[in-house]
Amino acid sequence: MNFDAYARTAVDLVNAELSDLAGLRALFGDEQAWMRDEVVDKDVAVFRRAQRRLRDVFEYGTSGRDGDAVKELNALLEVFPVQPRISGHDAADWHMHVTSRGSSVSSEYLAGAAWGLSVWLCEFGSARFGICADDRCGNVYLDTSSNNCRRFCSERCATRSHVAAHRARKRAELAGSELAGSASLREAIAL
Repeated sequence: MNFDAYARTAVDLVNAELSDLAGLRALFGDEQAWMRDEVVDKDVAVFRRAQRRLRDVFEYGTSGRDGDAVKELNALLEVFPVQPRISGHDAADWHMHVTSRGSSVSSEYLAGAAWGLSVWLCEFGSARFGICADDRCGNVYLDTSSNNCRRFCSERCATRSHVAAHRARKRAELAGSELAGSASLREAIAL
Protein backbone atom coordinates (compact mmCIF):
# COMPACT_ATOMS: atom_id res chain seq x y z
CA MET A 1 0.00 0.00 0.00
CA ASN A 2 1.22 3.49 -0.76
CA PHE A 3 0.77 5.18 2.61
CA ASP A 4 2.18 8.47 1.34
CA ALA A 5 -0.63 8.64 -1.21
CA TYR A 6 -3.17 8.04 1.53
CA ALA A 7 -1.55 10.73 3.71
CA ARG A 8 -1.76 13.12 0.78
CA THR A 9 -5.51 12.47 0.53
CA ALA A 10 -5.75 13.96 4.03
CA VAL A 11 -3.84 17.03 2.83
CA ASP A 12 -6.07 17.31 -0.24
CA LEU A 13 -9.17 17.11 1.94
CA VAL A 14 -8.02 19.74 4.43
CA ASN A 15 -7.15 22.12 1.57
CA ALA A 16 -10.37 21.47 -0.40
CA GLU A 17 -13.21 23.92 -0.87
CA LEU A 18 -16.24 21.97 0.34
CA SER A 19 -19.03 24.51 0.03
CA ASP A 20 -21.26 22.14 -1.93
CA LEU A 21 -21.46 18.81 -3.74
CA ALA A 22 -19.56 20.19 -6.75
CA GLY A 23 -16.70 21.22 -4.45
CA LEU A 24 -16.62 17.74 -2.94
CA ARG A 25 -16.60 16.12 -6.37
CA ALA A 26 -13.65 18.32 -7.35
CA LEU A 27 -11.66 16.69 -4.52
CA PHE A 28 -11.49 13.36 -6.34
CA GLY A 29 -8.83 12.82 -8.98
CA ASP A 30 -9.05 10.62 -12.04
CA GLU A 31 -7.98 7.53 -10.09
CA GLN A 32 -10.95 8.16 -7.77
CA ALA A 33 -13.52 8.81 -10.52
CA TRP A 34 -15.82 6.17 -9.07
CA MET A 35 -15.95 8.18 -5.81
CA ARG A 36 -16.77 11.36 -7.72
CA ASP A 37 -19.65 9.52 -9.40
CA GLU A 38 -21.05 7.96 -6.21
CA VAL A 39 -20.76 10.82 -3.71
CA VAL A 40 -24.08 12.37 -2.63
CA ASP A 41 -25.23 15.53 -0.86
CA LYS A 42 -25.19 13.96 2.62
CA ASP A 43 -21.48 13.16 2.16
CA VAL A 44 -20.63 16.89 2.08
CA ALA A 45 -21.35 17.28 5.82
CA VAL A 46 -19.36 14.13 6.68
CA PHE A 47 -16.35 15.37 4.70
CA ARG A 48 -16.57 18.85 6.25
CA ARG A 49 -16.49 17.42 9.78
CA ALA A 50 -13.53 15.21 8.90
CA GLN A 51 -11.85 18.18 7.21
CA ARG A 52 -12.03 20.22 10.46
CA ARG A 53 -10.74 17.31 12.53
CA LEU A 54 -7.83 16.66 10.16
CA ARG A 55 -6.95 20.37 10.21
CA ASP A 56 -6.82 20.06 14.01
CA VAL A 57 -4.30 17.22 13.59
CA PHE A 58 -2.06 19.50 11.50
CA GLU A 59 -2.43 22.36 13.98
CA TYR A 60 -1.58 20.06 16.90
CA GLY A 61 1.40 18.65 15.03
CA THR A 62 2.83 22.01 14.03
CA SER A 63 2.52 23.35 17.57
CA GLY A 64 4.31 20.35 19.11
CA ARG A 65 1.16 18.84 20.62
CA ASP A 66 1.86 15.31 19.45
CA GLY A 67 -0.34 13.71 22.10
CA ASP A 68 -3.35 15.70 20.90
CA ALA A 69 -2.58 14.84 17.27
CA VAL A 70 -2.39 11.14 18.14
CA LYS A 71 -5.60 11.31 20.17
CA GLU A 72 -7.48 12.93 17.27
CA LEU A 73 -6.09 10.47 14.72
CA ASN A 74 -7.07 7.54 16.94
CA ALA A 75 -10.58 8.98 17.25
CA LEU A 76 -10.79 9.32 13.45
CA LEU A 77 -9.59 5.74 13.02
CA GLU A 78 -12.43 4.61 15.29
CA VAL A 79 -15.02 6.52 13.27
CA PHE A 80 -13.49 5.44 9.93
CA PRO A 81 -11.90 2.05 10.67
CA VAL A 82 -9.46 0.45 8.28
CA GLN A 83 -10.67 -2.94 7.05
CA PRO A 84 -8.22 -3.90 4.33
CA ARG A 85 -9.27 -6.06 1.42
CA ILE A 86 -7.80 -7.09 -1.90
CA SER A 87 -9.71 -6.01 -4.95
CA GLY A 88 -9.32 -6.37 -8.72
CA HIS A 89 -10.16 -8.75 -11.52
CA ASP A 90 -6.96 -10.72 -12.16
CA ALA A 91 -3.33 -11.02 -11.05
CA ALA A 92 -2.33 -7.95 -13.05
CA ASP A 93 -4.95 -5.77 -11.33
CA TRP A 94 -4.80 -6.75 -7.65
CA HIS A 95 -4.75 -3.78 -5.30
CA MET A 96 -5.71 -2.91 -1.75
CA HIS A 97 -8.75 -1.06 -0.51
CA VAL A 98 -8.91 0.17 3.07
CA THR A 99 -12.58 -0.63 3.75
CA SER A 100 -14.92 -3.53 3.27
CA ARG A 101 -16.86 -4.09 0.08
CA GLY A 102 -19.90 -1.85 -0.24
CA SER A 103 -18.57 0.89 2.07
CA SER A 104 -19.66 4.44 1.41
CA VAL A 105 -17.41 6.89 -0.41
CA SER A 106 -16.87 8.79 2.82
CA SER A 107 -15.86 5.62 4.68
CA GLU A 108 -13.41 4.59 1.95
CA TYR A 109 -11.80 7.99 1.47
CA LEU A 110 -11.69 9.02 5.13
CA ALA A 111 -10.41 5.68 6.39
CA GLY A 112 -7.55 5.98 3.90
CA ALA A 113 -6.84 9.60 4.85
CA ALA A 114 -6.81 8.88 8.61
CA TRP A 115 -4.74 5.72 8.12
CA GLY A 116 -2.23 7.39 5.82
CA LEU A 117 -1.75 10.39 8.11
CA SER A 118 -1.40 8.06 11.10
CA VAL A 119 1.31 6.03 9.37
CA TRP A 120 3.02 9.28 8.32
CA LEU A 121 3.02 10.52 11.93
CA CYS A 122 4.45 7.23 13.20
CA GLU A 123 7.14 7.13 10.53
CA PHE A 124 8.21 10.78 10.33
CA GLY A 125 6.70 12.52 13.37
CA SER A 126 4.26 15.39 13.50
CA ALA A 127 7.09 17.88 12.97
CA ARG A 128 6.67 16.95 9.30
CA PHE A 129 3.10 18.32 9.31
CA GLY A 130 2.99 21.89 8.08
CA ILE A 131 0.69 24.87 7.73
CA CYS A 132 1.66 27.39 5.07
CA ALA A 133 3.63 30.33 6.49
CA ASP A 134 1.89 32.72 4.08
CA ASP A 135 -0.81 34.31 6.25
CA ARG A 136 -3.08 34.66 3.22
CA CYS A 137 -3.07 30.93 2.53
CA GLY A 138 -3.52 28.52 5.44
CA ASN A 139 -3.15 25.34 3.39
CA VAL A 140 -1.55 22.32 5.02
CA TYR A 141 1.24 20.15 3.64
CA LEU A 142 3.54 17.24 4.46
CA ASP A 143 7.17 18.30 4.72
CA THR A 144 9.23 15.97 2.55
CA SER A 145 12.33 18.16 2.54
CA SER A 146 15.59 16.49 3.52
CA ASN A 147 16.16 18.73 6.54
CA ASN A 148 12.58 19.50 7.65
CA CYS A 149 12.83 23.15 6.58
CA ARG A 150 9.75 23.62 4.42
CA ARG A 151 7.58 26.61 5.40
CA PHE A 152 5.16 27.01 2.51
CA CYS A 153 2.59 24.74 0.88
CA SER A 154 3.79 25.62 -2.62
CA GLU A 155 6.38 27.55 -4.59
CA ARG A 156 3.65 30.04 -5.46
CA CYS A 157 3.04 30.89 -1.79
CA ALA A 158 6.77 31.03 -1.07
CA THR A 159 7.37 33.42 -3.94
CA ARG A 160 4.37 35.59 -3.07
CA SER A 161 5.48 35.82 0.56
CA HIS A 162 9.10 36.58 -0.31
CA VAL A 163 8.11 39.26 -2.82
CA ALA A 164 5.77 40.88 -0.26
CA ALA A 165 8.56 40.86 2.36
CA HIS A 166 11.03 42.34 -0.14
CA ARG A 167 8.61 45.12 -1.08
CA ALA A 168 7.93 45.87 2.60
CA ARG A 169 11.67 46.16 3.25
CA LYS A 170 12.10 48.49 0.27
CA ARG A 171 9.21 50.69 1.46
CA ALA A 172 10.75 50.82 4.94
CA GLU A 173 14.17 51.73 3.49
CA LEU A 174 12.62 54.42 1.33
CA ALA A 175 10.63 55.82 4.25
CA GLY A 176 13.78 55.75 6.39
CA SER A 177 15.84 57.54 3.76
CA GLU A 178 13.11 60.15 3.28
CA LEU A 179 13.04 60.75 7.04
CA ALA A 180 16.81 60.99 7.12
CA GLY A 181 16.71 63.40 4.18
CA SER A 182 14.08 65.52 5.93
CA ALA A 183 16.17 65.58 9.11
CA SER A 184 19.28 66.62 7.13
CA LEU A 185 17.29 69.35 5.43
CA ARG A 186 16.03 70.65 8.78
CA GLU A 187 19.56 70.60 10.15
CA ALA A 188 20.84 72.53 7.10
CA ILE A 189 18.07 75.11 7.46
CA ALA A 190 18.76 75.47 11.18
CA LEU A 191 22.40 76.28 10.47
